[in-house]
Amino acid sequence: MLNLLHPSLGYNLKHAHSFFAKFFGKSEATNRLLIDMVQVKGIREGLLFLLDEGDWEEGRRALFKMVSERQEFWRGAKVALDSRAVVIGEEEILSLKDELSQYHLTLWAVLSESPSTQIAAQKLGLATRFNRPQKNELEALNTIFYEGEGAVLINKTLRSGYRVEYAGHVVVLGDVNPGAEIIAAGNIIVWGRLRGVVHAGAEGDTQAVVCALDLQPTQLRIADQIALTPQRKGRPQPEMARLIDGQLIAEPWNAKER
Repeated sequence: MLNLLHPSLGYNLKHAHSFFAKFFGKSEATNRLLIDMVQVKGIREGLLFLLDEGDWEEGRRALFKMVSERQEFWRGAKVALDSRAVVIGEEEILSLKDELSQYHLTLWAVLSESPSTQIAAQKLGLATRFNRPQKNELEALNTIFYEGEGAVLINKTLRSGYRVEYAGHVVVLGDVNPGAEIIAAGNIIVWGRLRGVVHAGAEGDTQAVVCALDLQPTQLRIADQIALTPQRKGRPQPEMARLIDGQLIAEPWNAKER
């Protein structure tokens, strides 16, 4: 059964069945089409639209058919879209965002199993996970995206309280201070002092590495292996941390050898 609970209303599960019938109204055939193509769930952050796997254009039409038939119900809601395996480009996401705004809806997140869709959404300042902030922190950090490279360049020191997540490689031109955190599906490279918490290979990539000009993280993790860095004595030097035989090893960083 469709879970359709508007966060600004006091509905609970015992109201869901009668509310469902009232909301979709007119014809059983139309109801069936909408249920099959788009599911709607109430979440803490607003509403979640889940697309059925298939053609994006068909899913988009079904979504806007549903929205247009009950405009007043949706008005003012914050919306997250879960496209599942459907690939959506940057222009299509931008068009979706603009069209939703005409119904007074705010698109703040796009969830997807497709890495290219995730990158497209992040380039537009949209979240791709629910535990990310509604305003993309990367945008505020003077971020540059490289088309096709699956990497993000942050041209700024990350101070305490900053949390960066990215489904690719992360490069920081600056320091990562204690209290800052970076989570990346790929490698993490810090052209400065690394003092915060870092997790490379967050989706299980055991070949991921963490490199820094001064490697002294509060906590370092690669894939599912975690290490605390002991206090180093002596002059700092560029180092690379990686997994060797299941153990986290830090060694001198020589880019020519990598």
